Amino acid sequence: MKKHKALRLFMIIHVIGIQITFMTMIFRENYDTNNYAALLALFLITLLLFGHKYVDLHHSEYAYEKIAVVVLIPIGAVITYTLNNIVGLGSVLSAGIVGTTASFIPKIKKQSRYLKKLPPALYCGAFIGMSSSEITPSIYFIIAAGMVAGLFYMFSKNLFLGVGGKLGTIAFAGVVTVSLIYWLSL
Repeated sequence: MKKHKALRLFMIIHVIGIQITFMTMIFRENYDTNNYAALLALFLITLLLFGHKYVDLHHSEYAYEKIAVVVLIPIGAVITYTLNNIVGLGSVLSAGIVGTTASFIPKIKKQSRYLKKLPPALYCGAFIGMSSSEITPSIYFIIAAGMVAGLFYMFSKNLFLGVGGKLGTIAFAGVVTVSLIYWLSL
């Protein structure tokens, strides 16, 4: 039971930490040029710090996504990255192709619960594959970011329920985490 609580706490702290860092960077960038944007960013940072305690975003039971579903996140990331950077279709069109194609997977067998879980995982990977080649220098970086995002996806099954942007946030957390590891290793 302690292991589950520790994983849940790690996920919440990691996601909130990344969001606070992102909002702080926005605050620092806009402080000199636009005071209203800086005040809005500071207000949003405060909401993130204290607001999550008062909103019921989590189930009380502990459940994790299956690895057979999670493995599709790096696959979706690689396909989108290939369409975006190698074929040259652009990030939005590439993610749209992957997302639209993934949406038809449950139609193969309508009674299958497993097939219904695949489109969100592939689409989460598509967000990773949309990254600029300046941020993601190689296909190996994309695979690593997809694997980290897959771990976040697996552990956050019962977290942040009903919050829009969960897949994008998971993808963002994967790319930021791998970018930080890459930056620290240089």
